[in-house]
Amino acid sequence: MSALNVNRNVSDAFYRYKMPRLLAKVEGKGNGIKTVIVNMTEIAKALGRPPTYPTKFFGCELGAQTQFDIKNDRFIVNGAHEAGKLQQMLDIFIKKFVLCPGCDNPETVLTVYAKKQTISQSCKACGYNGQLDMRHKLTTFILKNPPEMSPAALGASLTEGKKAKRGKKQDGQSNSPKQNSDGSENELDATGDVDEDDWAVDVSEAAVKARMEDLTSGAKGLTISDDLEKTPKERIDLFYSFVKMRRDQGILTTAGVDKDIVTEAERLDVKDKAPLILCELIFDSGILTQMKTYRNLLFRFTHGNPKAQKALLGGVECIIQLNQIVLLPKVAHVLKGLYDLDLVEEEVMIEWGSKPSRKYVSKELSADILAKAAPFITWLKEAEEESEESDNSDVEIEYDDRARPTTLIEQKNAAPPSKAAVKVKNDNSEEGDDLDIDAI
Repeated sequence: MSALNVNRNVSDAFYRYKMPRLLAKVEGKGNGIKTVIVNMTEIAKALGRPPTYPTKFFGCELGAQTQFDIKNDRFIVNGAHEAGKLQQMLDIFIKKFVLCPGCDNPETVLTVYAKKQTISQSCKACGYNGQLDMRHKLTTFILKNPPEMSPAALGASLTEGKKAKRGKKQDGQSNSPKQNSDGSENELDATGDVDEDDWAVDVSEAAVKARMEDLTSGAKGLTISDDLEKTPKERIDLFYSFVKMRRDQGILTTAGVDKDIVTEAERLDVKDKAPLILCELIFDSGILTQMKTYRNLLFRFTHGNPKAQKALLGGVECIIQLNQIVLLPKVAHVLKGLYDLDLVEEEVMIEWGSKPSRKYVSKELSADILAKAAPFITWLKEAEEESEESDNSDVEIEYDDRARPTTLIEQKNAAPPSKAAVKVKNDNSEEGDDLDIDAI
């Protein structure tokens, strides 16, 4: 059986992370047809994950029911599925839940925080530590079945679970855990019920998600979830994790990623506050250069949105607070950079600079920032006043003391006198020169 690279994007023949090629066997017919993944245990061992995780992942992606039987080493996905198709889905599972976002090595460990309902991923190779994307249905299964849980609790077959329940009813046994011949507790009933209940949700959500992904590639914001029912703080934390993961991967400036981030902010209804989160993730003491690098990303949030522009200014205040020695003397330069890049409009800037606020930093620091910003704010106000004056002085009126007839009648009436009339006038004027006034 040939071995494959765990990260199949790596073509190096000497790549040390190997896994066996997935083998699938179709059994049954009609409504009872199912696909048995023959070597799932070996694959899971190579990936460092329980074999139930990739099997359940297949069920989520295909909208199919899954069955686990650790004791008999049988991992089943209902329906007939080709090994090549399942191998491609396994690659997606490896990318989402095995490979490190920092170094792309599979030496990662999953840690479940039940109280916070989050799953963190840490890498033994590079030291990366971050949160998994919690929107995939598999994360719900992982939360209920952490990696450290005993295999016996995970290896339940639905059929076997139902038989065990029927046996208990017939024998009139109590609800206490059933003891196996080897003395271990059998938790097939609970696991079987949970898996069966989850399956109905898996089918509906996976089917809807698959249709949406077919209509628009990468439209993660369309994933159906109950995130909008969470508190604003929880939604902001989700957005923070979403952006941080892409920042750690170094793809924030990649074409199309900015659209994905805006879509996620709109999905979580945090678009107005998003610039505040972005400032924390992309700015430090080198903000003058960084604002140019991430201008397109910020512009998608602040363009025509005064609330987002104010949030951006608040985020800048927080960055100045963290780097006071370096950035406090450069406040005017930072504000001018935001203005020149069209990230903040002058009206918003002037309103922000009108009085100190303790919304983001202490009132004393806010006053210091505004004091450093005063020359730029004053320049903005003067420039605005000059533009208003120039607008009023642009109109020039010219007065013409000659009345010009506009209609044909007026032009006819205003026609110059004839030569005869002029001659008579001249003759009269000449006679008037010899006229004796006493003789009148």
